[in-house]
Amino acid sequence: MTAHEAHRSYDAVVVGAGHNGLVAAAYLARAGRSVLVLERLGHTGGAAVSTRPFAGVDARLSRYSYLVSLLPKKIVRDLGLDFRARARTISSYTPVERAGRATGLLVGGGERRTREAFARLTGSEREYEAWQRFYGMTGRVAERVFPTLTEPLPTRDELRRRIDDEEAWRILFEDPIGVAVEDRFADDLVRGVVLTDALIGTFADAHDPSLAQNRCFLYHVIGGGTGAWDVPVGGMGALTDALAAAAREAGAVVATGHEAVRIDTDGRAAEITYRTADGEATVGARHVLVNASPQALAELTGDAPPAPAEGAQLKVNMLLKRLPRLRDDSVDPREAFAGTFHIAEGYEQLATAHAQAAAGRLPAAPPSEIYCHSLTDPTILGADLVEQGYQTLTLFGLHTPARLFEADNDSVREELLKSTLAQLDAHLAEPLADCLAVDADGRPCIEAKTPLDLERDLRLPGGNIFHRALAWPHTQEGTGRWGVETGHANVLLCGAGAVRGGGVSGVPGHNAAMAVLEATGA
Repeated sequence: MTAHEAHRSYDAVVVGAGHNGLVAAAYLARAGRSVLVLERLGHTGGAAVSTRPFAGVDARLSRYSYLVSLLPKKIVRDLGLDFRARARTISSYTPVERAGRATGLLVGGGERRTREAFARLTGSEREYEAWQRFYGMTGRVAERVFPTLTEPLPTRDELRRRIDDEEAWRILFEDPIGVAVEDRFADDLVRGVVLTDALIGTFADAHDPSLAQNRCFLYHVIGGGTGAWDVPVGGMGALTDALAAAAREAGAVVATGHEAVRIDTDGRAAEITYRTADGEATVGARHVLVNASPQALAELTGDAPPAPAEGAQLKVNMLLKRLPRLRDDSVDPREAFAGTFHIAEGYEQLATAHAQAAAGRLPAAPPSEIYCHSLTDPTILGADLVEQGYQTLTLFGLHTPARLFEADNDSVREELLKSTLAQLDAHLAEPLADCLAVDADGRPCIEAKTPLDLERDLRLPGGNIFHRALAWPHTQEGTGRWGVETGHANVLLCGAGAVRGGGVSGVPGHNAAMAVLEATGA
């Protein structure tokens, strides 16, 4: 059914069927509103999808977004979603060579094991105690800040009072995060593990005066009120499939293969022009919710575009016949890869990689982190693969801004992937290449995506996974009541570029729906 065959006008038209758009559609439809979702692609899900990227191989991977932390349980409950996320028993493992010996830091598996791992690496209790104090502080902040994400935006002063910890406020909201890391931790490896949460998809130094790294860090440590990052059971597509089902069951019309190309509005009513294989048509709406980037919003409305965004990550998906053995034989690979496996992410290594990339060069030792989804959730693999011991690996590389790929994306991608895997191989007792599965055509099961690939495939501006720099979760100039408002009274931004957007959270979708319901007297 095409959109115009259903209705000529809707209470709300949602542009884009990524997870945030589907959240908004489900809330509005459950509230009795007529809702149409226009999706350019032939499927729902946006960046939160599961696909089989390797020919003839029954492995359904979270191709782009891959872990869940910021999705409030409230949204899952409110929408009655058939979706679960499973906790990882290991938080992280970071290999390193010290005094000519392969060793590392395993965080997780219980308090005693973690304490012993810190002492074994650093030679004292000091770093572990500092770790406990620091993450005790972030945990208290998470408990206070996370519930505000689905409320109207607090003012900066209101959020400060809610946190009620002046030291935590200064560390997270005022001083560059590098100050706290250097003040509280002495070991270079421990410092690097702490800093990585400030750099996921964010190209910044630990002492960047813009505090972009602090905003990134904050969102990575407040998820769920605990900061835990969980594995979506069935892959990330299980979430968006559940959301699409919830929206449709509530009465929303989800039209794939329908690309919105223009929004005309007078602030009270809007007309949306969309394109299908059969040509162009229009549909009316009282409200339009745009689940796309701020750049895409500007193109649709004819407004001046925002400043360009830039992504800075390498995403690699792999399927292995078996997990590789580690040079540090005191650690079981099934534990090391179950959490976040940090590679070349010592504090000084991160600083060097940033400086090299800022100077226009690929990092000599590219930092990255890996985890194995199938250790926690084997349901994404066919039964035969599970029986044979196959495993997935997901790698996320840091400090590789889009500008580095502009001259020749394909050759730079190949060079970066080779050097990134070399950094991993340095900590393995066997080459990763020996462990890679092959597809039906005999090709190794590995694919890499640069920021330019993500821009092409998903229309992420500059390949930025957050659509633009993350914003503080409080009011700022022009943010509006819910952080989703635009210059047009009846057009809302419900994508990752909204205030409190970024990550797989559904928060902008929830907040845009709440803004519509408030405006229309729900």
